[in-house]
Amino acid sequence: MTTTHRIQFLPHNREIEVKDGENLIRAAMEAGVHINASCGGEGVCGKCRVIVEAGEVTGGISEKLSAADQEKGYRLACRSLVHGDLTIRVPVESAIDASVLNQQTVPRRTARIQQKDLNDLKEAGLFLPPVEKIYLTLPEPDNQDHLPDVTRLVSHLKLHHNEHRLTVSLPVIRKLPDVLRKDGFKVTATLARPVMESGKTEIVNVQPGDTSERNYAIAMDIGTTTIYGQLIDLKSGEVLAEHGDFNGQISYGEDVISRIVYAEKEGGLERLHQVVAETINTIIKKIVRRAKVDAEDIAAITLAGNTTMTQLLLKVNPRYIRRSPYVPASTLYPPIRAVDIGLAVDDHVTALVYPAVSSYAGGDIVAGVMGAGLYLDEQLTLFMDIGTNAEIVIGNRDWLACAACSAGPAFEGGGIKHGMRAAKGAIEDFSLDPVTWEPMLMTIGNVRPKGICGSGLIIMTAVMFEMGLINNLGKFNRDLPTPRLREDNGVWEYVLAWNDETQIDNDIALTEIDIENLIRAKGAIYSGCMTLLTEVGMGMQDLDRIVLAGGFGSYVDLEKAMTIGLLPEIDPEKVTFIGNSSLMGAKMSSLTNRIRRDVVEVTRNMTNFELSETPSYMDNYVAALFLPHTDLNHFPRLKTRLADRKKNGEASPGA
Repeated sequence: MTTTHRIQFLPHNREIEVKDGENLIRAAMEAGVHINASCGGEGVCGKCRVIVEAGEVTGGISEKLSAADQEKGYRLACRSLVHGDLTIRVPVESAIDASVLNQQTVPRRTARIQQKDLNDLKEAGLFLPPVEKIYLTLPEPDNQDHLPDVTRLVSHLKLHHNEHRLTVSLPVIRKLPDVLRKDGFKVTATLARPVMESGKTEIVNVQPGDTSERNYAIAMDIGTTTIYGQLIDLKSGEVLAEHGDFNGQISYGEDVISRIVYAEKEGGLERLHQVVAETINTIIKKIVRRAKVDAEDIAAITLAGNTTMTQLLLKVNPRYIRRSPYVPASTLYPPIRAVDIGLAVDDHVTALVYPAVSSYAGGDIVAGVMGAGLYLDEQLTLFMDIGTNAEIVIGNRDWLACAACSAGPAFEGGGIKHGMRAAKGAIEDFSLDPVTWEPMLMTIGNVRPKGICGSGLIIMTAVMFEMGLINNLGKFNRDLPTPRLREDNGVWEYVLAWNDETQIDNDIALTEIDIENLIRAKGAIYSGCMTLLTEVGMGMQDLDRIVLAGGFGSYVDLEKAMTIGLLPEIDPEKVTFIGNSSLMGAKMSSLTNRIRRDVVEVTRNMTNFELSETPSYMDNYVAALFLPHTDLNHFPRLKTRLADRKKNGEASPGA
């Protein structure tokens, strides 16, 4: 007989029964309780701290936990095995907070925000709705008119609305007889247009009466970390409701590689498909309720995600994406019945999946290029979407080249001792007194700090570097007279906030290992830009503008990002922020078929560079593993500032 134990998770008040010997973090996953674990359960990040309030576990002890923490009952969930009934508390630093995802906040910089709406599409002659509703009054059958219901519907559309090459789905045929007679043969037909003009238009739904003014679509950005959805009025182009949440898959790994590894385990692919579908369905439910629309009036859902996220949603084995020669299952997908991929919508809703270019240049970056209009613009543009994976596109309407590089999870708090995602309590701004070396911190929500988010990490590293607290190797100047500099278990760190000033019952510090991880991440992105420019025979001086996409890109401080060498040094006026470009592209595709037609041509013509197989990439990467770079001449404005500080006798970075 199998022994089982009951676990209660606080403060969630969720309980689950598990087999003896079950791993605690897997038990939390099954209970739907998220515990941060950026290393995928390997026990090296120390993020999955929990408190054992009642009962006992075996294991869970690690050098990541101090003796004082262990005395208080802290354990690492990924290393703890269950052998009895337990009460587990998930502390604030190990929990997830999605509230900040849906707050209306102002980007850090007042840059030009480029957006497109229905009027832009109409003015450009691009408004060709992919899904349209047409109200019809059909002649009723009588003794002289015995046309079948389907023939009656199709013939009327051909004769009175110039609709040819029509097909009718089986669900429509099943419901048509009753729908036609419910309101005296007054009916609204929903037509899904083909991508190519030579294709056929499908009648996907029929409704009694006139519902032609109620035509909606959902646009969805499926990110590795977060998922955002919008409910769009296809008549006005207005966004009626939107919502974002963390991708449920993060409990199974922070990045695409760890997700692929999990998908290779027995039942792993099915589980990852289920949890991402559950997240999407939760978002759909919320935006439909907020917009107060009838779910039957939703005609389509457009989905944009990277190649791995797309294959996991579609339950397609992603195994070969991470193995040379890095081949995806497909880059193009046909229209799919949304219910067939687990989405909680009506049977007639069509899922339109954005195509990819390669294994690591996915549908999200293609959606960004389409939504931002790069493929129509004559300006030479460097387009960057920065996250765990950074996607880079260079080009204009004549040509496009792309590449993707793995920056790692540093920008989202992974690999950083007190790193966290952007949420309340995350340190997002920082300054330093040049005399006392005391910090001034600002947190999201103006509450006590509980960690450091990516934008805050960039700012504090840049400030510390310019003021001489760290050198260009990311090492602290250990001779400075401040108690905040200390050595802990052989690692030097700077204390940002003392124990009694935080939410987490611990000092919050920035370590040399944290800075090293940031340097690696920024080095990967900068070298990706330089490599792609070199491969197309260009340099930074040839660029007309840089476009930054994504939530992180919108909130990063440009000057500080250039100071550490994350971004090329360029006139800030040439930088444009566009927010969630993947979601923008999904929205545009929902509004016009022209985008859907153009995207096929764009993906076919976009040249992809696999950086791992491009010889110059490693040379560029090694050169970028300094603050800001091994060659300071790449950053002339910073070079001048550092020289001025030295001339004025102010602290400055050591060599």
